[in-house]
Amino acid sequence: MRLDKYICESTTMTRSQAKKVISQGRITGSAGPIRNSAYKVADNEQICFDGKSINLRKTRYIMLNKPKDFICSTVDEQLPGILNLIQVDKREQLCIAGRLDADTTGLTLLTDDGQWSHQVTSPRRQCNKRYRVTLAEPVGQSAVTLFNEGIQLKSENAPCLPALLEPLSETEALLTISEGKYHQVKRMFAAIGNHVLELHREKIGGIELDPALAPGEWRYLSADEVASVK
Repeated sequence: MRLDKYICESTTMTRSQAKKVISQGRITGSAGPIRNSAYKVADNEQICFDGKSINLRKTRYIMLNKPKDFICSTVDEQLPGILNLIQVDKREQLCIAGRLDADTTGLTLLTDDGQWSHQVTSPRRQCNKRYRVTLAEPVGQSAVTLFNEGIQLKSENAPCLPALLEPLSETEALLTISEGKYHQVKRMFAAIGNHVLELHREKIGGIELDPALAPGEWRYLSADEVASVK
């Protein structure tokens, strides 16, 4: 890795700031001061800034309990983006693995590991996602059968893959799907004449939302949680 990139990946410095401290001789490697931004940092080479060791930032995997009125975007639009809730260095490098609507709450995953994110979101992976749904109208056994057979959405050529609908009460249910079509859960219930009032994602693959996280709170995933996707 180029030295200037290494510094950017190890600190909060921009590329121009990294080049400046390199030119000032404040960066040292195994052979002493380095003044060339294009210098290739060797594997396991110790790089120091003003005599203090700096190391590449580890890949980050984050679980967020998304609250309402935040959008799954890396920039603010009409509503604030969820990155405002994450207090880490260079949070703009995080990508969102599986987006939620502004009025949908619950489990949201963020990472700077693009391959891992793709495994979560790729349709080919069919990564199961479980939602708790509050509905305007009662949900009965006929809806369970329809969801299991595959709901046909308006403007879609093929029906959805079979989904598991588990009623909890007259108007509350758990729904597990393996796809990620646009507004899929809301559209599935609309297709059977019902309306989603509240939607909360509880699980993605083997990763369940930590009940200790209040809306807007986050934590890093455990090694086991990360590996459950890989």
